[in-house]
Amino acid sequence: MREGRVIALAGLFQALALVRAIAQRGSCDTFVARQSLASVLRIDADSPADVYAGVGNLRLGLETLIAQLDENSKRDLALTRMAVQVMRLERTLMRHQKVLAALRSGIDGLRELAPQVEAGNVDPSGRLADLYASTLSRLQPRIMVEGNPAYLQQSAQVERIRALLMAAVRAVVLWRQLGGNQFSLLFRRRQYAMLARGLLARCTIAGI
Repeated sequence: MREGRVIALAGLFQALALVRAIAQRGSCDTFVARQSLASVLRIDADSPADVYAGVGNLRLGLETLIAQLDENSKRDLALTRMAVQVMRLERTLMRHQKVLAALRSGIDGLRELAPQVEAGNVDPSGRLADLYASTLSRLQPRIMVEGNPAYLQQSAQVERIRALLMAAVRAVVLWRQLGGNQFSLLFRRRQYAMLARGLLARCTIAGI
């Protein structure tokens, strides 16, 4: 169960790391972004790892999570703030049943695209961004993304950021479903970091 929570947290931090890359540099790893976006559509996955089509697709997320949890590393405070905001937004979402129903309906209409998204044949960013704008963006708190205004004012980049924020919320929903909460994250930082390192080492040994 705790390993599943770490996988979900890695999914959260992977999506947010991609958002930060777009906001700061105007681009991100296309392959990794595809895996994060596809996770939004895998609502009937059999396991946390299956949500991401394997832990190997979460290397960036695991590395980012370890850096954020490690007491000896320099944490990205902007990333931490976004993660807290996403967790709070997910709690708000669960209290607004009409918005939640609209979100689920929208995702349900797209979920058959997951294999094509993962393969790079379909880019769901536009549709996910529209769904985010019509549902999650109407709730509080609004996710504050820090970065270069030159990128944050481009409609294409805003679209990609919104789609990835949808992936971040999906990861937090998974985390909550597995029993995750912010208090356990606070008091089990070392344990979660150790589990994340184990998962990352497993990826390395497997060559993925």
